[in-house]
Amino acid sequence: MTHGSRTAEPPAVAPIRWSAAFRIESYRFQWVSDLLTSWAFEMEILILAWYVLTQTDSPFLTAAVASLSYGGTLLSPMVGVVADRTNRKRLLLGLRFGYAVLAFCIAILAIGEWLQTWQVFVIAAVSGLIRPSDLVIRNAIIADTVPGPELANAMGFSRTTMDSARIIGALVGAGLFAWVGIGVAYLGVTMLYLLGLIVGWGIHTTRGTSIGRGAWRELGLGARYVVRTPIIAHLMLLAFVVNLFAFPLSHGLLPVMARDVFHVDELGLAQLTAAYAVGALVGSVLIASVFRARDPKSLTLGGMVAWLGLLVVFTRVPNAQWALAVLFFVGAAQSLSMTSMSVYLLSITRLEFRGRVLGVRMLAVYGLPIGLLVGGWMLEAIGVRTALTLFAVMGLITVVAAIWFGRRRYYGHPEHDRATSLT
Repeated sequence: MTHGSRTAEPPAVAPIRWSAAFRIESYRFQWVSDLLTSWAFEMEILILAWYVLTQTDSPFLTAAVASLSYGGTLLSPMVGVVADRTNRKRLLLGLRFGYAVLAFCIAILAIGEWLQTWQVFVIAAVSGLIRPSDLVIRNAIIADTVPGPELANAMGFSRTTMDSARIIGALVGAGLFAWVGIGVAYLGVTMLYLLGLIVGWGIHTTRGTSIGRGAWRELGLGARYVVRTPIIAHLMLLAFVVNLFAFPLSHGLLPVMARDVFHVDELGLAQLTAAYAVGALVGSVLIASVFRARDPKSLTLGGMVAWLGLLVVFTRVPNAQWALAVLFFVGAAQSLSMTSMSVYLLSITRLEFRGRVLGVRMLAVYGLPIGLLVGGWMLEAIGVRTALTLFAVMGLITVVAAIWFGRRRYYGHPEHDRATSLT
């Protein structure tokens, strides 16, 4: 409508409050449940890595036990299918009950002085089959229960559960391990899982909308959806690259760097892990409060380049004091990149495909166990600092090349954000 020569202005859009997602009851319960579960995750990662390193004195076996935590990434696409067909809340809580049972097994074995290294590997392998699916389901539930305009705010604060867990989990896990041993430490891990399970009952029941086809057909349709949406396929490639080259340092190889390069004990390792996590927490809060209205594509791509570049710097720092400062910025860049990627994927993915797209996204995490095994072998073959520097440089080159290729072909064209018809 016009009045004279003036065009009526569209109604103003109310700004999104920094705490908008917490107005939703289901999100509040889920955030606390995710927080407790993530604390337990991070305590386990640090405790098991240090236990295996001190028992075997092998960087390769230390990397191997960390890689087992991600073995279930191969199952994540099918878990995504299940999440699109069933009650997501019950699926999430069932997985978390399984974590508690497995953690309790380690606690009993350790307290009874029956625990052996091979048992740790077996239990870690079983836990790793189900653990990667947790992130798939929790993100799908958030997308179901939080309105689209508030999704970046919700995902940013959701990421803080994992980032704060790296701080609390590292410090508490290392402290318990050093003071009371692995048995009592794992009783603490078990209690956190159970508390997360109890709080999780407050999550509102959600159910996938995919019906009428067999599970394998649904999986095939999900794969076709990803392939036929070029920008989603390219983001999956970038996710695989950073999991292959960047995540291994912080998710398995850092204990070796701490002991053999910086010459610190488990408490020193906890400080390094906490510095990384504080940076990641700052990045997550920035996404939730400052950058929630910004272009998530630019944050994803720019954050990846900064992340790999800072990792190159980290591998050359002379001592643990410098490492603490650099790891803070590494964590911030990682969080800005990965959280923005999750926001963008959820915002452009059709509702009925969210579980499967997130499942395929978790499949990209399989680059992490590959990177851990290759990195662990390289650490023993050519030395810790040289191997990690080579890893980081290779990752930086690969990410820059992939982004350059993708920006020219996809990111300047909005039509690539939509999938072609699958019917």
